[in-house]
Amino acid sequence: MAYLTRNQVKTKLQNLFKELLVLVHDAIFAFAVRQGIVLQAVPSNTFQTFQAIGNREDLSGMIYNISPVKTPFQSMAGRDTADAVYTEWQTDALAAVDTANAVVEGDDATNDAVAPTTRIGNYCQTSDKVAQVTMIQDVAVKSAGQGRGKSEMAYQLVKRGKELKRDQEAIMTQNQAAVAGTASVARKLRPLESWYSTNTSRGAGGANGGALTAPTDGTQRNFSETLVKTVMQTCYNNGAEPSVLMVGPVTRVNCSSQLTGGATKQYRVEDKKLVATVVVYETDFGPLKIIPNRFQRDRTAHLIDPEFVAVGYLERPQSQNLAINGLTRRKQLWTTYTLIMKNEAAHGVIADLNTAIL
Repeated sequence: MAYLTRNQVKTKLQNLFKELLVLVHDAIFAFAVRQGIVLQAVPSNTFQTFQAIGNREDLSGMIYNISPVKTPFQSMAGRDTADAVYTEWQTDALAAVDTANAVVEGDDATNDAVAPTTRIGNYCQTSDKVAQVTMIQDVAVKSAGQGRGKSEMAYQLVKRGKELKRDQEAIMTQNQAAVAGTASVARKLRPLESWYSTNTSRGAGGANGGALTAPTDGTQRNFSETLVKTVMQTCYNNGAEPSVLMVGPVTRVNCSSQLTGGATKQYRVEDKKLVATVVVYETDFGPLKIIPNRFQRDRTAHLIDPEFVAVGYLERPQSQNLAINGLTRRKQLWTTYTLIMKNEAAHGVIADLNTAIL
């Protein structure tokens, strides 16, 4: 049996220690790479996607669009036709109650006063959208996206149609002044806010609109149950029976917190649900269905009877080809319409509300 010298033992121990250090280093490095702590060097001449030229792109066939398209007012209002740029209708009212209505036996009959009907109207407004697409983009190239089909123009017209409907919703529910129009000035219809004059609640300094004037905004105040009750009572006294409370998003939230109805809410534990909203508010004069509308002004709450309001069309939504100028296609989508307020006294308004969540 051969014995190692002291120096040989020392050399072998040094070699074993070096090998152990390499094994420990490799183990620690591998663990760090797996944990994302250390970026492992890429071996030279490794071909990566960054250098690749022919890789195909990955473009989804879906187009994601969350722009709101619901138009609550147009959905609840009736449809009517207009036969002129200024369309008219008539309103009437019964005579006031006569508590002195007593006739002497055998007396001659006396004629009661006859009041004529009231003739009112509204201007028709034309709104349009125009799309222009090059001929190459329209049909020659392949476009990604579900709904585009084989024609970019068809896709753009669908978008413009939705945009046009949104414009109509905002125009009819807000507070522009009506304009008769001239050869160089566009006609504008009288919208909801400009009609209210009978059942109104306005902030200090607020005033009703008129045939050609927009209402004057007053000092804003908080939405409250008292305001709703007051206007509903006024509506009832004047014969109105509104069934919808149409409000902006902020006031919709405030409806849930402010319309308590004087009742204590009860919750069923087994349902594991906390109901924090009011959908229908039962007033002393009938229920009000609360409907939010993104396109109206948040400072105004409309009390509407859908039976007495309609959208009148002189020209229903339609499209036409426009003259070709170069290698492009142009199409115009338009409609001519008006708001037919059959009787403004059938509705009510709570104007000049604060636009902050209470």
